[in-house]
This record gives sequence, structure tokens and C-alpha cells, in this order.
Amino acid sequence: QVRLLESGGGSVHSGGSLRLSCEASTSIGRGYTMAWFRQVPGKEREGVVGIDSDGTTTYASSVKGRFTISKDNAKNTLYLQMNNLKPEDTAMYYCATGYLVADRLNVVEYNSWGQGTQVTVSS
Repeated sequence: QVRLLESGGGSVHSGGSLRLSCEASTSIGRGYTMAWFRQVPGKEREGVVGIDSDGTTTYASSVKGRFTISKDNAKNTLYLQMNNLKPEDTAMYYCATGYLVADRLNVVEYNSWGQGTQVTVSS
């Protein structure tokens, strides 16, 4: 099973930017979707954005226009560029991968998860 390692979290002020990275232990092949989820204590984990092997993406409405997902297949790395951050973006961010995903923002579609990286946005 692939191992995923997130990095890049931190603390920023409202309006700031961060770039998260997720390095996979092996190459992610055709048919696999990679995604970013986030979770705050006491709430369910929610999908932020997912990207298929062909580059098709789905963004949550709350981040559309502010966040951008990308991947570097040569480095087995997934990225999340987060701009114009808001306090409500504060959460633990997780990277995940799943095979033949139907709903890119549904947590049950994914079977490999990283440990998470904390993002804190202050007003």
C-alpha cells in the first residue's frame, strides 16, 4: 500500500498563502485519484479537491478560485496551492489516494491516507 507524507502546513494571517505537498512512496498509476481533505476537531472530514490521473479535477465550492491542485508525476508528489486563506480554512489537511473513484470529494472512496499537516489561519 502506498504511503503518503504531507508537509507545508503552518500558521498564516487571513489573506495569506501556503503550499502543501504530499509525497507518495510509489508512483500513482492510471485509474487512481489523489485528493486533499481537511478536518477540524468534532467535525467530519471534508473533501477539498480531487484530481484523476488524466487531470480531471473537482473542487469544493468553498475553495474554488482560491485553491489549486497540481501534481508532479516525476516526483510522485501532489500539491495544494492555497491563496487568500480565511480563518474557516483552519484544519488538519490530509492527502489521500483511491482507485476508480466515482466521487472525488467523498471520503469513503479513498483507502490510503497520510498523517496530515496542520493549517491555521488567524484573522
